[in-house]
Amino acid sequence: MKHLLNLLAAIALLVWGTHLVRTGILRVFGANLRQVLSRSISNRFAAALSGLGVTALVQSSTATSLIVSSFVGQGLITLPLALAVMLGADIGTSLMAVLFSFDLSWLSPLFIFTGVVLFISRQSTNVGRFGRVLIGLGLMLLALRLVTDSTAVLTANVAVKALLGTLASDLLLEITVGALLSVVSYSSLAIVLLTATLAASSVIPPDVALGLVLGANLGSGLLAVLTTARSAIEVRQVPLGNLIFKLLGVAIAAPFVGFWLRHVPSYLSEAATMVVLFHLLFNLAVGVAFIGWTQVVARWVEKFLPRPVKGAAAGGRPHHLDPTALATPSLAISCAAREALHQADVVESMLIGVLGVIRRNDLKLAEDLRKMDDTVDELYSAIKYYLTKISREALGEEESRRWTDIISFTINMEQIGDIIERVLIDIEDKKIKPGRNFSEAGMAEICELHQRLLDNLRLGMSVFLNGNVRDAKKLLEEKARFRDLERAYANTHLGRLSDNTMQSIETSSLHIDLISDLKRINSHICSIAYPILDSAGALVPNRLRQSAFSDSVSR
Repeated sequence: MKHLLNLLAAIALLVWGTHLVRTGILRVFGANLRQVLSRSISNRFAAALSGLGVTALVQSSTATSLIVSSFVGQGLITLPLALAVMLGADIGTSLMAVLFSFDLSWLSPLFIFTGVVLFISRQSTNVGRFGRVLIGLGLMLLALRLVTDSTAVLTANVAVKALLGTLASDLLLEITVGALLSVVSYSSLAIVLLTATLAASSVIPPDVALGLVLGANLGSGLLAVLTTARSAIEVRQVPLGNLIFKLLGVAIAAPFVGFWLRHVPSYLSEAATMVVLFHLLFNLAVGVAFIGWTQVVARWVEKFLPRPVKGAAAGGRPHHLDPTALATPSLAISCAAREALHQADVVESMLIGVLGVIRRNDLKLAEDLRKMDDTVDELYSAIKYYLTKISREALGEEESRRWTDIISFTINMEQIGDIIERVLIDIEDKKIKPGRNFSEAGMAEICELHQRLLDNLRLGMSVFLNGNVRDAKKLLEEKARFRDLERAYANTHLGRLSDNTMQSIETSSLHIDLISDLKRINSHICSIAYPILDSAGALVPNRLRQSAFSDSVSR
């Protein structure tokens, strides 16, 4: 029992080491990996090579699948190119299996010691996160050695030998078991390495090992499908297409297992080498055979998972908060930023509709716009909850600042939505129901402020998206202009009151409140510029104090 527990612990350590390496690499290079993938995908062959390189670094085709799926969901790359990336990703993870099949156990203590020192001394930096990667690599190498030692002891037992002797080869069962193990362990690489180690220790015969390898490949595709099952349709298409490739590959390769066993062992003396090379050759063959089929498989996937018609989805449903992206903090930040822009789009629709309500006295439109404020609130809550699930420790300085910017932006959008809702209620109570109208001059002033406000909102959205310092300065300048305009229009309105203009008298309270509310909305919009200008060092902290001092001196 003790030796069996040792074996299970070694297997668990192997899986955990793989997890540490994958998450560590994503935390250190997450944003750069996304840039490499997005910039190097010019054709299907370049896409396959970029997928190979990224997956060889991350050591997980599933992680690459989640990143590429989010790209498709955001419209950054097409589905056929994403499928080509996945063909390269599978080759990348099989190359890592070949590398780890060599006896590198002597590196294990060096990696663990160095990794622990780096991680403890500089935990919140990229150096510390790289130490986490080294710890994971060291644990993987240590686990492979422990698996070998444990299986050697177990196979020496007479009862275990008798049990192994009764095992009969059943290829379909082996593929099923291999797939299940990959899904449970969240790593096909760990299962392939484990299978190679067990085959080298004669715990399982070579034919069983090859069946498990085929199952592990199938399981990695199934794992990505299960992981993205609750994501948007566009995100789910890539894992499904990759699973189709794997299903076709396993179906074609299964009959050739016997051929491999008859001819290859005479050239390869070690069972572990035979297993990992079979894994590599399988993925190379699938990549070469299906690189020209990406368009065809993409059409199959789009027929099975058609994209929803734009506008058919509920407005309040988050479109971009992909839960699978949370494993890659930089990717999750990007998803939250896109959802914040979706929230701003809803606010923009509300703001545009306000003028229609004023001009046409449209109560139905006013009711619809007030319901949209519930959508803005729901999106704010969803974005805030999504951001809280992102590990702040895994964020770099720039990403952490972006995290704060997104929270600030969504708060401003939520408050703007609340102000617009109150404005609509005032318009209903003080203008539409009593049957009153603004004077021609008053309406012109409101239209002018409304158009300027709409332009500022769109500029604010651009500043939030791009972080352009020049646009941020322009937005902040608009705050002063809008304030001066609001004061001027308030004075002209008072002038019309002194002239006893009947329409101005009837709507005086509403007019003053409305232009004041528009100024408040503009203040929230202009607040978007502050974080960008602050990070660029373009703000003067003591501006108010200096201004007050200058005024006192001038007196």
